[in-house]
Amino acid sequence: MRRTIEAIERGIAEGLHLGAQVYASVDGQAKMDLGIGEARPGVAMTVDSLNLWMSACKPVAAVAIAQLWEQGLLELDDRVARHIPEFDQNGKGGITIRHLLTHTGGFRTPPRSQDAPWGHIIAEMCAALLEPGWVPGKKAGYHPTSSWYILGEIVRRLSGVDYGVYARERIFEPCGMRDSWIGMPVERFEAYGDRVAPMHKIPADGRAVLLAPRPTATSTRPGSGGCGPIRELGRFYEMLLGRGSIDGHRVLLAQSVEALAARHRAGMFDHTFKREIDWGLGFLLNSTRPDPELPYGYGADASVRTFGHGGAESSGAFCDPERGLVVAYVFNGQPGEARHDERRKGVVEAVYGDLGLTT
Repeated sequence: MRRTIEAIERGIAEGLHLGAQVYASVDGQAKMDLGIGEARPGVAMTVDSLNLWMSACKPVAAVAIAQLWEQGLLELDDRVARHIPEFDQNGKGGITIRHLLTHTGGFRTPPRSQDAPWGHIIAEMCAALLEPGWVPGKKAGYHPTSSWYILGEIVRRLSGVDYGVYARERIFEPCGMRDSWIGMPVERFEAYGDRVAPMHKIPADGRAVLLAPRPTATSTRPGSGGCGPIRELGRFYEMLLGRGSIDGHRVLLAQSVEALAARHRAGMFDHTFKREIDWGLGFLLNSTRPDPELPYGYGADASVRTFGHGGAESSGAFCDPERGLVVAYVFNGQPGEARHDERRKGVVEAVYGDLGLTT
């Protein structure tokens, strides 16, 4: 683990983060479980610290949708308005569930406040305008939060369970993710105390600004609000590597995992990231050709079948099926996209090197 530890400590010395967690496993066997540095000044980062995952929690919604698909409660090409009739406003009537999962829907504007009540956010997203000139499915652009609230509302309406409770009871608990949440109860947040690590904004001058974790950790944000030890996010990907099953608990059918990781969007220019990016259903896929600049990508050694997701300037997790590898990492500093990208590449490639999986 020497190279991985050195890469994390180098980032601490450069002021990019106070601490980090990294988890890696091969064929379901843990090979690396690290907590390094500080969660906050004076409090050590341990493997049991709960960190904010940011957008790295988006694939949880994709798995929830896949479960409902298996039950025959929806089809991927259903129009959203079939399940949320009031979504059929302002040109959005043709948007399907598949469009939401592949970031091709065309309503990227986030809600005015993610601290608003769930119903208010859903009403705002239903009233959102389709972007001018956008034909759903024909144009692509990463939707940071908007479409994920709508996916969460589909889950709520079809299951009868609030999205955060659904994620906890039907995905996290079967995966053994006992300290993972999307919308943590306030009393549980308070009970964790210093185990919850705040995020820090790291501007160019290096003066870290602590971002209070409570608003993100305790509100249900399907596209940006996951929280837990990063090794537990690793277990989520071990379930996928096991084609939907972990420790005897089946979360998905193997065919559903294959569908999630297949290329449903290929060679399309992403109008948010300003480059071509391929997507599965809720997962960012590795490029079919070498692309060292793939945003929130998987490093030079990842196989072409690698799939996963990153979180804003701070986190990521992925599965490399050809190597039986799962990697999950989180840094508690957001230093800007460019500096995070270099840090992310350094740590991911160090993990491959330490595990002897370099090409």
